[in-house]
Amino acid sequence: MSIDTTSVAQMLLDAPAVVVSEHRLTFDGFEYVARVARQGAGVTAPLVILGGSSQDRFSWARHETALLPLCDVITVDLPGYGEADPLPERYGMDFLAAATRHMVDALGLGEINLFGGCFGGAIALRFAQHYPDAVERLILVGMTTFVPPEYEQAANRWLAMLDQGDYAAMAEELVVRFMAPPGTGTIRRHAAIGRLIHRQFMEQTPRQFGMAVADHNRRLMRHEWYRPEPVPPVPALVFTGEHDSLTPPPMGRHLAALLPGAAFTTVRDADHLVHMERIEEFTDLLGRFLTDCPIDDLPYCNGMEYPGSPGAVDLPR
Repeated sequence: MSIDTTSVAQMLLDAPAVVVSEHRLTFDGFEYVARVARQGAGVTAPLVILGGSSQDRFSWARHETALLPLCDVITVDLPGYGEADPLPERYGMDFLAAATRHMVDALGLGEINLFGGCFGGAIALRFAQHYPDAVERLILVGMTTFVPPEYEQAANRWLAMLDQGDYAAMAEELVVRFMAPPGTGTIRRHAAIGRLIHRQFMEQTPRQFGMAVADHNRRLMRHEWYRPEPVPPVPALVFTGEHDSLTPPPMGRHLAALLPGAAFTTVRDADHLVHMERIEEFTDLLGRFLTDCPIDDLPYCNGMEYPGSPGAVDLPR
């Protein structure tokens, strides 16, 4: 069947324009920045994205194209991120979750779909635990209930490298830590993504390195990563790449078992950086979950599991 290019062009012309607004907010004396992207009315609650330690409010721009027809997309430089004020390490997940709630209220978002990736997953889960009335659905990617000891050891080395100004060696180690080793299995765009994140690390300013590496890792090791508090019985999805070596699938599966009714899966041909390696599949999975479409038997996932159960108890490490 041939495609009528004139009709496609007209559809693109008829599509609502994307409107982006930025909001400089202050919480407890710290200024931060929220970015709101809208395209029409949407069909589900606004999606708030909380990314990892080296991500900012612009890191998800490529994902917006697929998500905006479904809902508003809100990204944010919380205190300690991007262009926001630096955040001393004495402030932990409780503070960052409270800052996120402040943003939700300040922007009048009402109930939200909440996404948290890696470090952002710890903030998102704490948010859901403390503000259950504000969460419609919860998505956690590359998340676990504890920080692996190997990561803590690596983080202490990075802090020493930062003090010595050895940015190149630190960037090399960061890439190795966040990506699966070569030969682990098929990983889409593995070499290209490795070069990209190495360049992104090397292009950071000393201020950015201080926030993303020093403050972030000291905060991570000083505060509770996960706290076994009640989680609201909202639809929840936990996933990661099948070759994730930073937060391996068993860790995500265990986390999902602690969330009432949660689904768990792994995305094929990806590791911890699944959101970069498989953007189209990543956003398709999010879009399906956000609109209550079937997510079982997707060709890019290794099956959907449902380990989540009410009253689950955390297991010792």
